[in-house]
Amino acid sequence: MAFCTVCGAQTADGSSVCPAHAGTAAAQPVAVAAGGMTDNVAGMLAYVTFIPAIIFLVIEPYNKSRFVRFHAFQSIFLAVAMVAISVALAVLSFIPVLGLMLLPLHFLIWLGFFALWIILLLKANQGQMWKLPLIGDMAEKQANA
Repeated sequence: MAFCTVCGAQTADGSSVCPAHAGTAAAQPVAVAAGGMTDNVAGMLAYVTFIPAIIFLVIEPYNKSRFVRFHAFQSIFLAVAMVAISVALAVLSFIPVLGLMLLPLHFLIWLGFFALWIILLLKANQGQMWKLPLIGDMAEKQANA
């Protein structure tokens, strides 16, 4: 599900702006001063680790952008979810028989997170606010605050 980068309204997949903003000056990429970066690059870098996400929430030009804030919060919430799932699986793996049965599950979950991470990087670079089911709603709420 994609969202308009200008107003946040839901758009068709593959589109970064809604029909109301298509062709307007607000939908055009913004020229950035020397040394700065565009919002889509900052949004993409927020997914590298949670440290750039926190930096983008603190540094002045990026914390004003709803797009960058959304991706930074979604990155942080995804990292917290990954740690929580990893801890839960690690605790369950101490049970003798269950630990061997959960080994393929560990691999599938990490493979899924890696694929999701790649998708989020690409969507942010394309200028789309692609929301994850539970985490995306929380990130959108925080970005709008």
